[in-house]
Amino acid sequence: MRHTLSAGLSLPVIGAPMFIVSGPELVIAQCRAGIIGSFPALNARQEAEFEPWIVRIKAALAVSAGEARAVAPAPFAVNLCANRSSNRRLEHDLDVCARQQVPIVITNMSSPREIAQTVHGYGGIVLHDVINSGHAEKALHAGADGLILVCGGAGGHGGTLNPFAFIQEVRSFHHGLLILSGGISNGRGVFAAQAMGVDLAYIGTRFIATEEADAVPAYKQMIVDSRADDIVYTSYFSGIKANYLKSSISIAGLDPDNLPASDHEGRYVAGPDKPKAWKDIWGAGQGVGAIHDVPPVALLVARMRKEYLAARDEQLAASGRHTAGQRNGLVILNGSTK
Repeated sequence: MRHTLSAGLSLPVIGAPMFIVSGPELVIAQCRAGIIGSFPALNARQEAEFEPWIVRIKAALAVSAGEARAVAPAPFAVNLCANRSSNRRLEHDLDVCARQQVPIVITNMSSPREIAQTVHGYGGIVLHDVINSGHAEKALHAGADGLILVCGGAGGHGGTLNPFAFIQEVRSFHHGLLILSGGISNGRGVFAAQAMGVDLAYIGTRFIATEEADAVPAYKQMIVDSRADDIVYTSYFSGIKANYLKSSISIAGLDPDNLPASDHEGRYVAGPDKPKAWKDIWGAGQGVGAIHDVPPVALLVARMRKEYLAARDEQLAASGRHTAGQRNGLVILNGSTK
């Protein structure tokens, strides 16, 4: 399982499903660039739109006999919120995924047991978002094939755990497919994630600032203009802790440094004349500080691949120097030889 999902990818990356932002154009561009693209089913705002989106993606990624492509298209994924109280379309959308045999289904919010049974029935796999080890163990027992560790700094509904601590803890009981989410914006970050012990990186915010993303130009520019300390972590807007761009909160007429605590002072309620969470108050992760442009996805993934390979080659070279140093009786500590 661990190796088959990443086999054939140009880069071990899943483009995270982002509410409102991820649509067919972004998914198609990501998959054509050789990484796994995904979108939330609920981004197709009407039930009747959902299946045509999948059909469109499948048709765009189909490789005709004899057709040559520099990069083989990667599989795509659909995100299903598993909480029935939050997602009244779950049964409908799951039926569509089964009928269309969506290869990868990403779940969150509740147990993936029912979804996993259906997806496994047609040969697909299920990846589940988790923010702590307890959630991870429950997801595995419910049939998840892989875990997405949503760590501190991830865009949208992010967790709080440090990736070093979280990965080590989960690896003590799970030796299968593992994906890391939180603050990864370039190829070096992807390589570092693998060095820490995961199989793939889960990247969302970096793909908001691309030509194919369904985000308004002002949103993309705010991503480019922001730094890590411009991210606000609050439960005020959705009732669940999430990361938002500070400037978008200010533009909405609120003080991002003095937001009410939702569990004590009530949740934010959007109205006809008030900005809406996600649509106007924009989500993003702490990786914004490494984002400086709005390129097409193909160019971005090619650049990230070069960064990934450069980081790998540097580490291989450093490992070779370390081995040679050991043969010569040298140990390098803090930049000095002893």
